[in-house]
Amino acid sequence: MSVDANRWYAQAAELPSAYHPDQAAMSQRTAALRFAHPLPYGAILHEGGVQFVVFSRSATAMRVLLYDAVDQPDPSQIIDFDADLNRWGDVWSIFVPGLGPGTLYHFQADGPYEPHRGHRFDPQARLIDPYAKALAGEFMPADDGIIRPPKCVVIDDEFDWQGDRHLRRPLSETIIYEMHVRGFTRSPTSGVQHPGTYLGLIEKIPYLQKLGVTAVELMPVHEFSVLDCLGKMPAHPNYWGYDPLAFFAPHRGYAVGKEPGCQVREFKQMVRALHQAGIEVILDVVFNHTAEGNERGPTLSFKGLENRVYYMLENGGQHYRNYSGCGNTLNGNHPIVREMIFHCLRYWVHNYHIDGFRFDLASILSRDREGNLVPNPPVVETIAEDPLLSDTKIIAEAWDAAGAYQVGTFASMRWAEWNGRYRDDVRRFWRGDPHTLGPFATRLAGSSDLYQPGGRRPYHSINFVTSHDGFTLNDLVSYNHKHNEANGEDNRDGENNNFSYNYGVEGPTRLESIERVRSQQIRNFLATLLLSQGVPMLLFGDECRRTQQGNNNAYCQDNEISWFDWKLAEKHQNLRRFCEALIAFRKAEPTVRQTNFLSGRPFRPGGLPDVSWYSPSGGPVDWTANWHSLTCILAAVPPSDPLEPPNHNIMLMLHAGPDAQRFVIPEIARHLPWRLFINTGLRPPRDIYPALNGPSPPADGIIDLEGRSLVCYVARDEL
Repeated sequence: MSVDANRWYAQAAELPSAYHPDQAAMSQRTAALRFAHPLPYGAILHEGGVQFVVFSRSATAMRVLLYDAVDQPDPSQIIDFDADLNRWGDVWSIFVPGLGPGTLYHFQADGPYEPHRGHRFDPQARLIDPYAKALAGEFMPADDGIIRPPKCVVIDDEFDWQGDRHLRRPLSETIIYEMHVRGFTRSPTSGVQHPGTYLGLIEKIPYLQKLGVTAVELMPVHEFSVLDCLGKMPAHPNYWGYDPLAFFAPHRGYAVGKEPGCQVREFKQMVRALHQAGIEVILDVVFNHTAEGNERGPTLSFKGLENRVYYMLENGGQHYRNYSGCGNTLNGNHPIVREMIFHCLRYWVHNYHIDGFRFDLASILSRDREGNLVPNPPVVETIAEDPLLSDTKIIAEAWDAAGAYQVGTFASMRWAEWNGRYRDDVRRFWRGDPHTLGPFATRLAGSSDLYQPGGRRPYHSINFVTSHDGFTLNDLVSYNHKHNEANGEDNRDGENNNFSYNYGVEGPTRLESIERVRSQQIRNFLATLLLSQGVPMLLFGDECRRTQQGNNNAYCQDNEISWFDWKLAEKHQNLRRFCEALIAFRKAEPTVRQTNFLSGRPFRPGGLPDVSWYSPSGGPVDWTANWHSLTCILAAVPPSDPLEPPNHNIMLMLHAGPDAQRFVIPEIARHLPWRLFINTGLRPPRDIYPALNGPSPPADGIIDLEGRSLVCYVARDEL
């Protein structure tokens, strides 16, 4: 505490304690409120009070608005920064004694309103602190024209982690489960005590453990608003959360408690519990735009502090560049914004023990201030090289809404990528599209065409067939077209090119023949995903046929369309068993998660090549032919320790055609003691043998596959 603390306390006691409509009368300039700590930014607890620190280069005055209650419409106290005493360069900093955790506040700034020069200061606007660690409440009605956003909360970050540390699982050994925190347990069928919350997710950890996934990737949990800026429920509610208000703050809507800041504690409890279960936590972060929208949008935070620094502008500053498709674009490669981003990432890693990040529309981070894509963009390089982030996973969605597509070329060795080409090529192959054999084989083998030229590894490819953005796996095989009518946009929204197929009926059906082929295709997709080189990502509920009723853009559906129906977990327990066995096999077999690209050469003299490809007849593949069938043999990776048991050789027979197809075991592999692991053409429980003890292939080496089926044999490598 400063030596002037006693005098500060005495003078602070003279500050007004009740709201008065005359703002000038409320404001106080007092020596009790001194510039003491220029950094870090935000509301920082010190002994005896709180230091408020905010950046603004062009503001002519700055204020802190203090509130006594979450539902209080107007501040009870306004404290002016003294431009002479409380400003150091472009940093405004003031210490307010007598405040503590739970204090509610906004910033307010005077400055020029000159849109043609990029300035949008509003002296009436209540501004969310860009570094706020928590928000409380919602937008309140704005009958007088003043927008009242959620209030910032002063947070004490102390928490009993009980010795928890990051799990540091290698990326190559990771199996990701993408989920929505609320949607995972919000349905009454979940049976949890706290549905739709961080604590509700904790209750379902045993389910995740049994499934076998090693990481959850949470759709946005940094603060976003459910109500619009006028305090009303919008026509299209923000369910997904891709509209950030405060990057440092966990979403208050997923908390059970009601006291300001309780979400901080509950989020930490969730992370701690997941780590205790051996499950890492990856956050989907949205450093590409904010909820403030374009020039017609509200002033909530960044616009009212330094608009032309925080956003990419055009036309002299009057309009916003829109590479996000959401009205504005964060100016990520400006030094101030870049600093905020890596401070934010560090905060989530250090304070919340987060294990990694998936960057939404990450190609925007490759754009300079004029919107041009540049090599080695500073913010991308900073994230990759930051020492505090060195053992976290960083994953790019390597495209944006303005046409940039950088899959395979995004940044450096530190960055993995969502592999959109994997999704498309695997979907097209199993749908039976022409000339897809070569692209499919390349994706199965780790996408060397994308990642090997730059010196990257198979684990830089995050493989997925489905994600939150698009059809679920059930809907991928049940609908030819999207059905987004419930979104209220006349079905214009959402992707039109889904590479899906309904197999004869659009949507649900009782026809057993169609249901059987759909079930086979779901198993084909799951087996392909979990036996491919790279890192698999499952969409939550795909293991038990969660449906969104054909909606492929359920961003606004906070209802049964998006929620996990837990009755499906019981109804489709055979599919869950199939998925669990596949995950367990992947975790046990380094042969399907190799850290180097396959070369076609044997691991040892006289052994099988690490990968070899064959036609159904057992001969060479004609990659130019319009075939839909393929055999792939993977030689067992030698164990790293001689005392470890040998791994398995793997033989995959894949047939995407609608009619039966005869396969012949290639001569090179006839001598091995093959046992059936998977046959998606068979009914459960014979579709998978978790103990790897299925029947041997026929003695003549001839295996007949049903249409649209996948067969996998394994043989222990005894050499």
